[in-house]
Amino acid sequence: MARRYDTNDATDRVTGLREAASAVRRGELVVLPTDTVYGIGADAFSSEAVADLLAAKGRGRNMPTPVLIGSPNTLHGLVTDFSELAWELVDAFWPGALTLVAKHQPSLQWDLGDTRGTVAVRMPLHPVAIELLTEVGPMAVSSANLTGHPAPEDCDAAQEMLGDSVSVYLDGGPTPGNVPSSIVDVTREVPLLLRAGALSAEELRKVVPDLEVAN
Repeated sequence: MARRYDTNDATDRVTGLREAASAVRRGELVVLPTDTVYGIGADAFSSEAVADLLAAKGRGRNMPTPVLIGSPNTLHGLVTDFSELAWELVDAFWPGALTLVAKHQPSLQWDLGDTRGTVAVRMPLHPVAIELLTEVGPMAVSSANLTGHPAPEDCDAAQEMLGDSVSVYLDGGPTPGNVPSSIVDVTREVPLLLRAGALSAEELRKVVPDLEVAN
């Protein structure tokens, strides 16, 4: 039976974050608010938990799960060949609605799907998400919807779709909107905007003037 906690209530927030952290460590799934939409998350280093996440969404391995982190410092243990331009994007837009696709450390023991040696990583601008990520470490997090359905802007919508496949729901109230993060590939010499979301190409070019845009 799924448990749900109102993180706008001080007591419920403490209990909910504790229960969510315990669930993640047990390899279970949790739903959490972010600065874009609600996400369904699992321990990034548990291949079984990530497989359960993909199954809960009805999503294939050909659409790997992004990773959320609680601090830019965590990048040092996750990625390699991270350019100065990539760090400048981190400095300018994290925490926030920017996902960076980078080469992951080859030594990492994880299975996020068919990533071809890369990871899509982001630090969200949401206190509940950051608190949970600081407690448990990197999490595989995807939008908390069934594949093909709209990404949820509130906990009710997420729970209606995902039900008891999730152990703990953290209800932070409505999110600011359903605009997803922008995705930039920083594995190349010149960063490439793969998806324009909350951040436009114009905003990103204030930091990376030569930014290219995918067709």
